[in-house]
Formats: sequence, C-alpha cells, structure tokens
Amino acid sequence: MLHWLKHYRRAMLAGDLGAGIVVAMMLIPQGMAYALVAGLPPVAGIYASILPPIVYALFGSSMTQSVGPMAIVSLMTGAVLAPLATPGSGLYAVLAAQLALVCGLVLLACGLLRLGFLANFFSRPVMSGFTVGCALAIAAGQVKPLLGASFPHWHAPSAALGLGAIAALLLAKHYLEVLLKRCGLPPNAAGIAAKLAPMAVVLGGLAIATSLGLQAQGVAMSGEVPAGLPQLNMALSQGHWRALLQPGLLIGFVVFLMSMSAAQALAQKRNQKLVSNHELIGLGAANVAAMASGGFPVTGSLSRSAVNFAAGAQTPLASIISAVLLACALMAPTGWLALLPLPVLAATIIVAVLGMLELDTLRTAWRYDRGDAAAWLVTCGGVLALGVEAGVVVGVLLSMGTLIWRASRPHIAVLGRIVGTEHYRNIERYPAQTQPDVLLLRIDANLFFGNVEAVGERIDEEVSAHPSARHLVLVMTAVSSIDTSALFALGEWNAGLKRRGVALHLAEVKGPVLDRLRQSDLTAQLAGPIFLSTAMAAASLHKGREGDYAEYI
Repeated sequence: MLHWLKHYRRAMLAGDLGAGIVVAMMLIPQGMAYALVAGLPPVAGIYASILPPIVYALFGSSMTQSVGPMAIVSLMTGAVLAPLATPGSGLYAVLAAQLALVCGLVLLACGLLRLGFLANFFSRPVMSGFTVGCALAIAAGQVKPLLGASFPHWHAPSAALGLGAIAALLLAKHYLEVLLKRCGLPPNAAGIAAKLAPMAVVLGGLAIATSLGLQAQGVAMSGEVPAGLPQLNMALSQGHWRALLQPGLLIGFVVFLMSMSAAQALAQKRNQKLVSNHELIGLGAANVAAMASGGFPVTGSLSRSAVNFAAGAQTPLASIISAVLLACALMAPTGWLALLPLPVLAATIIVAVLGMLELDTLRTAWRYDRGDAAAWLVTCGGVLALGVEAGVVVGVLLSMGTLIWRASRPHIAVLGRIVGTEHYRNIERYPAQTQPDVLLLRIDANLFFGNVEAVGERIDEEVSAHPSARHLVLVMTAVSSIDTSALFALGEWNAGLKRRGVALHLAEVKGPVLDRLRQSDLTAQLAGPIFLSTAMAAASLHKGREGDYAEYI
C-alpha cells in the first residue's frame, strides 16, 4: 500500500497536479458518455471516477494508470444487465453496482491466489478482434442518440448537432495538434490540448443547444445531474447473485487484460515494473469501491492513461487529484451538466471507439499465421453476432484451443551433419548428410499427454521411411519437461522399436529432465547410454561403435 508515497519528492508535485487537472476535465464528458453506454444515468460515470481511482492508488502498482469507466467494460455491463432490469430503473442501478462488486471480488481472489499469469492465455489476435468487435458494437449502439431517432428517420436538429460534433472531433483529432504546434505551442502541450478536444466540443455543443433553444425542438439532453457526493451504497439484490456471477467473472477477466495492456505500455516507457498480482488486487479494490459509491465496473483506460502520462503524471497522486476535482464539480451547482446534448455525447463515444478499430494485428496475422487471423475474425464476428459476453468466451476458447492444437502438433525434424563440422541441422533446410544406419529426430516441444500420440505417429512414419536404420536417436534439445504419460510412451516406443530391430537412444537431454528420468526405469530399458551431444551419438552408433564415447549419466 502506498509504496510510491514513501519515495515521493516535491519535484513530482507539479506534474501530478497538472495531469490531475487535465484528466479531470477529460473525465467529465467521458464518464457521462460511458455511463450512457452502460444504460445508466450520466452521473453514474462521474461517481465511478471518484472513489475507484483513489482506492487503486492505495493498492495498484502502476504509476500512471487512470482507473474509471471504459467503453468496452461499459458495453459489457449494459449487455449483462439489459435482460435483468429496465435501463434507468432503480433495480438496474443496484445490479450495476452489484456487478462491480462481483468483478471486484473475483479480481481480489485472483490477486490473493497469485493468478495474474492467467492473463497470458488471451492471445493478441483474439484480444484485438474482441476490441474491434466491441468498438463496432458500441458505435452502432450510439447511432440512435446521435441522430435523435433510428436511421433513416432521424431528427434533423439532433442529427445536425451530432454529425457536426463528429466532424469537429475528427478535425481536432487529426489536425489540432499540428496546428497548435505551428502556432508556437510546445509539442507536449499541443498534444495534451488536442486530447481535451472532446471537452471543448461538448461545451460548444452545450452553448449551441442553449442559444438556439434546441431542447424545445426535441433534442435530447443528458437530464438532471444530482449535486453532491455519491452516498454510500450497500443495496444488493439477493435474487441476482447467480445471474451476475459468470458475467462478473468474464468482465473481471477483461478488466484485468485491458488494465494490464494499458499499464504495461506506459511502464515500459519509464522502465517501471508492474506486479500483475498487485494489479489484480488494486483493480479488485477499485471495483468494490465503485460498488460502494453507486458506480459500475471500472478498469484502466489506455487513452486516458496515455493522457495522464503525457500531462506529466509521476505517481498515482495525479489520479487522486482528478478524483478530488470531480468531487468538487459535483459539490458545485450541476445544472449545466443537465443541458449537455445527448447527440454530442454520442459523437464523443463514436469518435473515441473509432480509435479502437486497429487492423494492423489482423494484417500482420494474415501474412504471418492464418490461424491467428482466423481467430481474430471469429472473435470479432462472435462479438457482433452473439454478443459481448459470448465474444469473450469465444476469445478465451480460441486462445486455449490454438495453444492446445499447436502443442499437440510439435515440429519434428530429421537431422543430418553439415559437412566439415559437428553441427546437425534439419535436412529440409540445409544440405546435411545423413547416415543410413542412424536416424536422428529432433523434437521441438515438451513431451506431454496431449502430443505423445502425434510424436509416436511421426516416429513410426520416419522409421518406415528409413528401413536401413538400426538406431533411432531422439534429440531432446528443445524438451524441457516430460510428463508421466510421455514417460510411459517412451517406454512403449522403446519396446515397439526393439521388436522391429531398431534401438532407441536419447541425446542432449536437459539436466532437470534427466534428473526425473533417473527416477524411472526408462534409462535401464534403453538400448544404450544417453549421449551428451548429437555428434557423439552419431559417431558412436555408426557401424556399431557404441563404446567410443562416454555416456552422459
């Protein structure tokens, strides 16, 4: 807790203060917009941006992570709660907070059990496909509030305001930073100012809507935002625990993945260290705090964290300052927040998620590994066709399935000697010489229950293809473990080869693997010693000169 505070220096305060102010200005429209995506009143987004980042600052390990509402998690929240309650109702708000509690407890449990490594089982192509699918789903869901009605029957004033806001945001996104630099603004300041364009557009939309009386013309507004800090929330629905458990687990998983990707990207720029289990605890505590303050599930945001970083944040104090400023904003008169036009908020959401439409991963995967590209497409399509929750499940299953499939089909190479050397290489890649009486096979994977059948089939094929071979040497340079199933398989291969007149040998066995093999009967069953190198095995076994080299064990 507060590990960063022990080493805090006065020189850090200016950066933290400036970043806190910038992020607070960014969070007002962003938090309100993401609350709408989740099906909640806009003020819930501000509630979720006050207590959670303060609690994360106590337990998290990232110095610049900005915790609060985030587009994908908001979309998942809305997708989970819509079948259980009417959006905007009291029960809906209770269930949103309860879902945050479930997410928080799941994350805390994973952190205490040191399960941070589980994040590695969601491959990058699957994660990218999931993100793009969610971005498209979010953008599609905002078309109606953007246009004031379903396409093509839009409400003209709403559509004009919303489309104008999109145009302004896109222009600011692509040209404002360059323009500010040309006007003499320092590069860092120009970048931060460009990131604050959504706040400027929202205020501009507020001014236009007020001056032209657009509310009277049917343009929807955000509605009343109650003044004052959120009250302590302990309301729970006893009948919905089971319905929220599985979604809470999935959302908690996504919260951790999103937060870690954001935190790692920024930590690497300053050579800072993240502790995944501390991140789980910090995010879990933040979500419990979101429940207590009437919010909904929160996570780290890459875009917001990047602004926090660029604005000069040195420690989590910057997030605490942002939270305090948001609390002050709620304690001041909030009447102006009620007049924010919904088409403008929808425009900020659409432009924000357009930045998530990253296709570089798909292009790279298509060139490098079509299996990963297929996983990207299936995950993205799963989110759009089956829903966000099902998309997460599809992504996890694809990641695990791809991992198991590849592990069950290891690469196995026939080796030969490079002329004039003692180096042995794959005969399909190098002009290497082989010996008719000695067959060398290199297994490029660990041996376990999932791949022993495939390895056994390949051994049988190669022995049949080399009828003159009297010795088979398995080169184990890439084998770091052999489980019990594989140990039994080695014994069965040894017996089967012996019946065919072929002796089984091992070479270049790693020390830890050899230590375990010594505890079995396999070493006594083999036809000869375990060789220190492939060259020694080939030279010793060729034409029956088994005694020329000392054994390794």
